[in-house]
Amino acid sequence: MALLALLLAASGESIAFATERADSVIVFKEARRLQLLQGTKLLREFPIALGGRPVGHKGQEGDQKTPEGYYLLDWRNSSSGYYRSIHISYPAPADIAAATAKGVDPGGMIMIHGQRNYFGWLAYLTQMFDWTDGCIAVTNAQMDEIWGLVPDNTPIEIKP
Repeated sequence: MALLALLLAASGESIAFATERADSVIVFKEARRLQLLQGTKLLREFPIALGGRPVGHKGQEGDQKTPEGYYLLDWRNSSSGYYRSIHISYPAPADIAAATAKGVDPGGMIMIHGQRNYFGWLAYLTQMFDWTDGCIAVTNAQMDEIWGLVPDNTPIEIKP
């Protein structure tokens, strides 16, 4: 066990990350909360910031809305412009069809991410308001927890 703790410490993960895994994520946009679940057990809950105009479902590129519905957290980027990011599988086929019917681009690259690189120290301020272009933002320390607890292809439900 001591060797495991040493290896995890060297990788930046904790023992909790080694023994717990979320099997679903739920976002409550109105309450500005993100929950990590294992079955029905709540593993963690975090306050979040959203897109600049968060009410309603994302309909097109640039609308600053965070999508609503069922998606997957399908891949991650440890070298993004924000401290770590996990991609949300928006747009789904229904999102693409709705945008096409309106003649607009549905947008994409919606992520759960930490703070803009080199500005993590400002999280105490930035997390007080909605500042993303439609992503879900947390502090860098919270992103480290999410990163360690949420494997690729975990379902995420984003509720109004």
